[in-house]
Amino acid sequence: MRRPSTAKRPTGLGLTLILGATLALLTGAFAQEFPFERELLLDAAPMRGSKRIPGLEVSASGQATIDLWCKSGPGQVIVAGDTITIIPGAMRPAQCGPEQTRGDEEILANLMQVTNWRREGDVLILVGPTPLRFRSATN
Repeated sequence: MRRPSTAKRPTGLGLTLILGATLALLTGAFAQEFPFERELLLDAAPMRGSKRIPGLEVSASGQATIDLWCKSGPGQVIVAGDTITIIPGAMRPAQCGPEQTRGDEEILANLMQVTNWRREGDVLILVGPTPLRFRSATN
């Protein structure tokens, strides 16, 4: 004769809750959302002699405003899950010193090589060969 088990087994409701939570995790229901419609500033100090910090603002439709150390212009951002593609448009010419010009070129090159994104608290990290960290503007 078999002894009845004293271990508790999940009830129908318990199994439903476990399966629901698993499905939610697999389908990304708890996934982080991209910070659309926010002004994001590069996590960096201003360059010597300037108060400007590079920034990025992306609309829900993917239209972007890209502000560099000196230049700025439009762009297109495509977000699919944790994958991201940034396509800068023509930057408006500006009178820049050599340090700002070099910085603009570096940021543009890094933005075009970004492949993924993630959030760590209030920080958006654009992942590529050189990760870029952005914070929401506080003004």
